[in-house]
Amino acid sequence: MPEERQAVDAPDVAVPAQGSVPEDHALEDRAPAEPAAEEQLTATQDVTTEVQRPVLPKRTRLSATWVALGCFSILLLFALIFILQNGHSVDISYLGAHGHLPLGVALLLAGLCGAALVGLAGTARILQLRNHARRQRKQS
Repeated sequence: MPEERQAVDAPDVAVPAQGSVPEDHALEDRAPAEPAAEEQLTATQDVTTEVQRPVLPKRTRLSATWVALGCFSILLLFALIFILQNGHSVDISYLGAHGHLPLGVALLLAGLCGAALVGLAGTARILQLRNHARRQRKQS
């Protein structure tokens, strides 16, 4: 079955019929032309964007704090939703203390107590390392 080609808007460009494979020599027959208008436009845009590109300031501790604040705000929103959806009352007993709390509040309180314990252990380790570094500086 011979290949059928359909002419597109440009007279020198042939498009193969659906399902057929284009021949390699058909692309080689075309004479090299100037870059397409899109390529020229892209080249000029690259030049202008390099000239007009603003210099961004370096990242600072304050910018990192701002990003962290946004992330923690989203986490607090999720915690609030969690607490509101888990409002069933539960009995809490700890070291002889008894009470009733909503389930969401009890779980959040348990998480905060766990984070406080990790923070205390981390603080103790940091102080230990600082004391060790201070002793090393005095000896040298």
